[in-house]
Amino acid sequence: MKAGIDQDALIEMFASASAKQGEQLRDAVRQATLGALQGRELSLKNIKDVLSAVTKAATTGAAQSSLPAVDVENLLNSAVAGMDDALLKAVDANRVALQQFVEQGVDLQEKQLKKAVADLEKFEDTLIGVVKKSAEAASAQLGAPWSQVLEKLQAGGTLSGAQAASTAEQLADQMQSAVRNSRAAGLKAAQALAQSYSALVSGVLIGMSEALQQGSASPAAKTRKR
Repeated sequence: MKAGIDQDALIEMFASASAKQGEQLRDAVRQATLGALQGRELSLKNIKDVLSAVTKAATTGAAQSSLPAVDVENLLNSAVAGMDDALLKAVDANRVALQQFVEQGVDLQEKQLKKAVADLEKFEDTLIGVVKKSAEAASAQLGAPWSQVLEKLQAGGTLSGAQAASTAEQLADQMQSAVRNSRAAGLKAAQALAQSYSALVSGVLIGMSEALQQGSASPAAKTRKR
């Protein structure tokens, strides 16, 4: 186990996957990534550690695959898509937590929340950075497939990155409205909560994951277009 990830299980899945199992791999990566994220505070460092562990497992497994390079590239695309799906949930958990503060009148310029919003907008760069590092460190066998995955990722961006940008913009608009309406009655209480923001977001993420496991209805993740 590394960063809360069962790397051996992921390695085996990528090593033995057929060319038609991309969606299964994507779902497995999403679940593994979410499971690791909900086991710790949702800080940028912890997110990077989890993504790095998942990417390393995917690389190791793909290197053992007997599939041709084009199919290996698709497997790696599935790994990135699964991590992006998990980050979408992390973005939503941040949105829920930040929404609570905004509704209680906390200014997003407060030190803790300003950093939270800034970190949220770094999710995409973090994922791209991890993939780029994997591409640079890959063997000759996987160098080309990872480079192709990275090129597509940089050109098209991520679903989580787009959602993070939209969330930050929406919260800024809501904050202006809250200020105009003088909604600051719960300011002190909200500021106290802000001191443990990462822990709060982790709790929100756990709740979301548990709801999914119990069969709660939720919109399906948009299909990544590569």
